[in-house]
Amino acid sequence: MAKIKITQIKSRINAPAVQKRTLDALGLRKMHHSVVLEDTPSVMGMVKAVRHLVEVTNA
Repeated sequence: MAKIKITQIKSRINAPAVQKRTLDALGLRKMHHSVVLEDTPSVMGMVKAVRHLVEVTNA
């Protein structure tokens, strides 16, 4: 499978609780933290829910 790199670029402070839990599920804990995950439909759905808080690149 293809890999994607997800980096949190904006703060989660004013985000709704469901978006904070989505960031936790992706493995993002703080600003400018990055994770490399497989490009699956479930991961892309989570990224879409918080697309204004993260940046996605190919890994």
